[in-house]
Amino acid sequence: MKNNSFTEEAILPKLLKFMLPVLFAMFLQSLYGAVDLLVVGKFCTNADVSAVSTGSQIIMTITNLIVSFSMGITVAVGQKIGQKRPEEAAQTIGTGLVIFAVTGLASTVISVLGAGLLARIMQAPAEAFDVTADYIRICGAGFLIITAYNLLGSIFRGLGDSKTPLIAVGIACVFNIIGDLLFVAVFGLGAAGAALATVIAQLISVIISLFIIRRTKLPFEFHRSNIRLVKASAASIFRIGTPIALQDFLVGVSFLVMLAIVNSLGVTASAGVGVAEKVCAFIMLVPAAFMQSMSAFVAQNYGAGLIDRAKQALKTGIAVSFFFGVIMFLLTFFRGDLLAGIFSNDSEAIANAWDYLKAYAIDCLLTCFLFCFIGFYNGIQRTTFVMIQGVCGAFLVRIPVAFIMQHFGGGSLFLIGLATPCSTVLQIILCFAVYARFGRQEIKPK
Repeated sequence: MKNNSFTEEAILPKLLKFMLPVLFAMFLQSLYGAVDLLVVGKFCTNADVSAVSTGSQIIMTITNLIVSFSMGITVAVGQKIGQKRPEEAAQTIGTGLVIFAVTGLASTVISVLGAGLLARIMQAPAEAFDVTADYIRICGAGFLIITAYNLLGSIFRGLGDSKTPLIAVGIACVFNIIGDLLFVAVFGLGAAGAALATVIAQLISVIISLFIIRRTKLPFEFHRSNIRLVKASAASIFRIGTPIALQDFLVGVSFLVMLAIVNSLGVTASAGVGVAEKVCAFIMLVPAAFMQSMSAFVAQNYGAGLIDRAKQALKTGIAVSFFFGVIMFLLTFFRGDLLAGIFSNDSEAIANAWDYLKAYAIDCLLTCFLFCFIGFYNGIQRTTFVMIQGVCGAFLVRIPVAFIMQHFGGGSLFLIGLATPCSTVLQIILCFAVYARFGRQEIKPK
């Protein structure tokens, strides 16, 4: 842990050293979700594919809400480490454990009892309705495990350690693949088997990760007595994490609305977009990894008062991310059928997926700016602005454009998908405007 300070040495090597394990962890996490759809797509029907697509999107929305809220811990812990106040970092972690235990239980109740209602809201196709509800119910039953799984990663990224979360995701990925092949390919449980494999894999990962953590030397003493609700630490977590969580939740809702629009077009279109979403998880890996890394990197420098270094990290992240964005654009726009073909054997589903992916290919050129900006603003505690720009993009652009394209686009998934890059453009404009304002005044730690 002693070598995890971001306030010293050259920025690019230090940023990349931290970002690469985050990238590999996110790759494995995407592979983790993709294997569900890959195995179901190869051994089951379009109804099962649609169920995994819709059900996993709902579970991912709730999970992202938890992960986004836990960013409050990542940033708060990172700032305490940057300020050389390790005891307060321990208090923050202990308080976070209490908060997220309650959060996990609440998510479990909502998803288990409301599985049918959630499937109905999402306009799950009739052929896939019951299977979708079962998928949501099974994953929901394991939400306390899913919460612990994601919380551990947030804590260690705040400490400047991106390798332990990588190990945790790697363990989960291996056991999820084994579970999918066993429950779906061998036992023929379809989407329900994929959900069961997900929960069991994350449970095994949490148990092994806790064992690893017990053997890890932390930069401070952490005892059971730290696991309690400290008012100041809770206030810090809520102040930073709530706007991020609300923003990600509302943005997630906007994507659920888009998926509901697609579901109304039929099971084949639904399956195609489900395939496309899994591909998107891979093509957006680099900017998403920079977003998480930027938050932790900037938080430490912000806490140490090194604002110019934080700004330089932002510029460095954008430059590297844009290079990969161009590559992903070319691959996805011109050969998206090859990428979609990995997850499905159905020619119509593949064609629909490629049509939708062309819009996301354009977004690859834009997210390198947006995601790095979001990470930067999270790190300097401007999370209220992060919420505002996300909500503006979702509700002023993404949802209205998707509805317009549904009615006037002739059912084209490409035109519906264009709602995403259109919203990203607005968000980037807002980010640059606020950054220009910061250029005229000093950014002071709160």
